[in-house]
Amino acid sequence: MNLVLMGLPGAGKGTQAEKIVEQYGIPHISTGDMFRAAMKEGTELGLKAKAYMDEGALVPDEVTIGIVRERLSKEDCENGFLLDGFPRTVPQAEALESILEGLNKKIDFVLNIDVDQSILMERLTGRRICKNCGATYHLVFNPPAVEGVCDRCGGELYQRADDNADTVQNRLDVNIKQSKPLLDFYTEKGYLRNIDGQREISEVFADIQTLLGGLK
Repeated sequence: MNLVLMGLPGAGKGTQAEKIVEQYGIPHISTGDMFRAAMKEGTELGLKAKAYMDEGALVPDEVTIGIVRERLSKEDCENGFLLDGFPRTVPQAEALESILEGLNKKIDFVLNIDVDQSILMERLTGRRICKNCGATYHLVFNPPAVEGVCDRCGGELYQRADDNADTVQNRLDVNIKQSKPLLDFYTEKGYLRNIDGQREISEVFADIQTLLGGLK
């Protein structure tokens, strides 16, 4: 099964990716992992990517697409893969189709973990971290016994700057704007499957299993 995983920050993509990989034995391929592996192996494309990243610049599409092509050609992808973080744009999606055609493969499904913005805001702004020991809490899902105090060491809990409401809203706005053309592209292709991510983790995964159960 050849899958692409999509979803806004806080939708629970990482959790579902772990479950899919464990259940179906396909590699979880994220953009960051691909870049790191290519750089570690010292491939020509990996070194090019490193040069851009060292300068704090975006890695151009041609380099990213080349690294994706190399990764999907590896033996562990013979029985499928779960792509996460690529494609991010319609040109990248079109390039992926071309790569897969060359490998005699096709995308089976694009799984979009769909969660309402208000719930994402609650999930993403609720994190609190201990200044002393670094323990992590969530005001809704994993609150400390005493508000503002670490259960483990009694240290003060704080909210990271990138977890405040304005920053989180901006992240969501940017991601929504970026992902909409891609969702439209995959809807038109017939690959997109929206998964309701607003329920318990096990319920979300049960929906994914039902969907993937039809693949042979």
